[in-house]
Amino acid sequence: MLIRFYRLLATLSLFLLGMMMHAQENQKRGTFIRGTVTDEQGKPLDGAKVTLGTFYALTIEDGSYEIEIPHGDNQIVYFTSFGYNPDTTVFSIKKGESLTLNKSITLMPNVLNNVEIVDKRSRFDNQVSVRKKEIDAYVGAGSSVEGIIKTLPGVSSYSELSSQYSVRGGNFDENLVYVNGIEIYRPFLVSNGQQEGLSFVNGAMVENVDFSAGGFEARYGDKMASVLDITYRQPKEFAMRAEGSLLGGGLTYENLHFKKRLSVLVGARYRTNQLLLGSLDTEGDFKPSYTDIQAYLTYYLTDEWELSFLGNYSRNQYKVVPTSRTTDFGTFQEALRLNVFFDGKEDYDFVTRFGALTAVNRPSKKVELKYTASVFQTTEQEYFDVIAAYSLGELNNNLGSDDFGEISFIRGVGGFQNYARNNLDAIVANVAHDGFWDKGEVSWRWGLKFQGEDIIDRYKEWEMIDSAGYNVPHNSSVNGVLGYVNDTIPVAIYTVDSVQKNLELFESYDSRANLTSYRVMAYVERSQLFERWGDDFFLNIGLRSNYWTFNKQNVISPRASFSWKPDWEKDMVFRLASGFYYQPPFYREMRDIAGGLNEDIKAQRSIHLVLGNDYQLKLWNRPFKMVTEVYYKNFDNLIPYDMDNVRIRYTAENSSKGYAAGIDYRLNGEFVQGVESWASISLMTIQEDIEGDGVGYLPRPTDQRLNFKIFFQDYLPRDPTFRVSGTVTFGTGLPFGPPQATAEEREYRLPPYRRVDLGFTKDIILESRTYESKFWGAFKSMYVTLEVFNLFGTNNTISYLWVKDISTARDYAVPNYLTGRLLNLRLVCKF
Repeated sequence: MLIRFYRLLATLSLFLLGMMMHAQENQKRGTFIRGTVTDEQGKPLDGAKVTLGTFYALTIEDGSYEIEIPHGDNQIVYFTSFGYNPDTTVFSIKKGESLTLNKSITLMPNVLNNVEIVDKRSRFDNQVSVRKKEIDAYVGAGSSVEGIIKTLPGVSSYSELSSQYSVRGGNFDENLVYVNGIEIYRPFLVSNGQQEGLSFVNGAMVENVDFSAGGFEARYGDKMASVLDITYRQPKEFAMRAEGSLLGGGLTYENLHFKKRLSVLVGARYRTNQLLLGSLDTEGDFKPSYTDIQAYLTYYLTDEWELSFLGNYSRNQYKVVPTSRTTDFGTFQEALRLNVFFDGKEDYDFVTRFGALTAVNRPSKKVELKYTASVFQTTEQEYFDVIAAYSLGELNNNLGSDDFGEISFIRGVGGFQNYARNNLDAIVANVAHDGFWDKGEVSWRWGLKFQGEDIIDRYKEWEMIDSAGYNVPHNSSVNGVLGYVNDTIPVAIYTVDSVQKNLELFESYDSRANLTSYRVMAYVERSQLFERWGDDFFLNIGLRSNYWTFNKQNVISPRASFSWKPDWEKDMVFRLASGFYYQPPFYREMRDIAGGLNEDIKAQRSIHLVLGNDYQLKLWNRPFKMVTEVYYKNFDNLIPYDMDNVRIRYTAENSSKGYAAGIDYRLNGEFVQGVESWASISLMTIQEDIEGDGVGYLPRPTDQRLNFKIFFQDYLPRDPTFRVSGTVTFGTGLPFGPPQATAEEREYRLPPYRRVDLGFTKDIILESRTYESKFWGAFKSMYVTLEVFNLFGTNNTISYLWVKDISTARDYAVPNYLTGRLLNLRLVCKF
């Protein structure tokens, strides 16, 4: 299967290369505009952007550009460059013609002395930036923002149903997410990807997305893995966006009010995953319902003062009445089928509310002072009571038999009951001050934050397992060894020492917990850009502090990064970043498997060392970038955990140490003129050594050794209104073991994750054209996309259902598959 997948990747690569060459061969027969872009003194501008609707080109060193466009009357082309006033030209062109348009643009006032400095600093940032255009082009079953983040180097994902991701071996709880500088939290009790629904980030409201996979600055908070920094846009004029698909829809409104002093950006979303859940093995009455409304308001009180509000209300409901499940697994020589019949229901309800008020004061062009107060509340309910009866049978593999593919005999029968009444109510409130002072080549940042947390938790959950009339576990001493049947089917084989007299549940937890605590955080950061011997250098040093009243621990985190851009013919930047990254426990880390809280819990620590190279080059007269990073992370005071789907269960003890090491590589650029694509590959290992087990270093649950991803875009050379975009993902399997397994027993791995998603888009209305019809003229743009999820119908395994058979002393691992091949139709209209 792995060989076939590599052949598929090779075929897809040749297909993309062929389309690219076909586009190059035909571009001279299309409709073109070309020319040069200069400044006021006639100096050519390198990297200026020339845009017409969805098509654009960047100027090269001599200021020249060439862009293929659709023909038509009254077309508008935009000329933009960093630090310069944008300019436009209106023209008409016939099919097959070429037109020369030269443009001189002027430098913006008030930024004459800082343009070059700011432009250089953006090159030295240890972050990956993703444009809004690529976010809109993303095709996948999940959120567009988190979905495209999953295609970046160092990022791993094991489920298209979840917006969560792992970065360089870290788990989901080790990632920071900011929106407009405010830290965002997610629900605590979510255990499966299909329960998540909508993530916080609304892709239709996004302006900028920056992502760092490690070695980030002191101004970012106290997590060990990554930072996703998102900025919502401030509207400049009236606009609306409506989107609908078989998975739901959304509506976004933006405008200026009160003499353009108030900007309003509001987005509402609705999603249902019935289409996706219908492709799973379990059949039943699925009623997922996810709603979300967000508002970002900005009011300019004076030229110096700005007041903004970011609010969110979200409700994710997941209700299901399962009826049956049929799963075939194994090999041709030993093919098995699990039939399960259910009674009962599951009911999950997650309601989150968030509000943040920010006042920004700019007493001068070089100083910005920000004051923020925010409150996050989550009310979560996890109720389920499901009874199931199952049979495990062996299939007839005789090709000549009339009963081929049917069950020939039953290996085992049994049943189980899962019950939960879990409730959680949490409030996180904080007030913060952040400052920025730009002195030209030197800048300072500082911040102080006070945070309070109030959490009420009711945890009641149990599981009963019955096999052939026996309650499991029914022995006072049961020893399990994990193995394979025919080297394919995972089984756990048990040996019995003595018979138990009392009836026991397989798992049973019943606890209550109340937690009120406070944190004080502060940071200071200095950045400097300077030149020596004709080379450019950038230095960032910072210090961060975090004090938590619960365990009375204060941690100090020094961080630094250094960048060097040599005066070479090749445009390269070398980076070195290092620092201490403490992660004080949040509620999930301090709650053990039984629901108790460890009052002696300490912050986990990670020491990052990242060495990177950024190489910008031109291929086919178009911009490309190659980024390579080698990293090593040393861990101490780790809290071991077990992961099932997106549910993480911690031991709530600082009983482990470890390390992570790897290399990330990314090539991105305009493989096809005007649209950006990229490929990334990551090699990694993350190991831990748990105290007292006498085993040594073992893989952590997120030890995914190899990741390979492609995000690509293309369009028809003769008609750019037809476009295609897609993602290709391959990731090796994660460690796993039987229920209640120790780290030593997680020595086997899930099958590799393989997935291809494609989208075919047709522009119905182009923003660059004018329409005589009043109806069509009311739209700025309109396009429709046919999405093909999981193009090759790959059965990806997210976890295993362990079926116990007491008669054979075996515990069979039945794969829980993710979604199959599906079609989705999406329509997007902009007004």
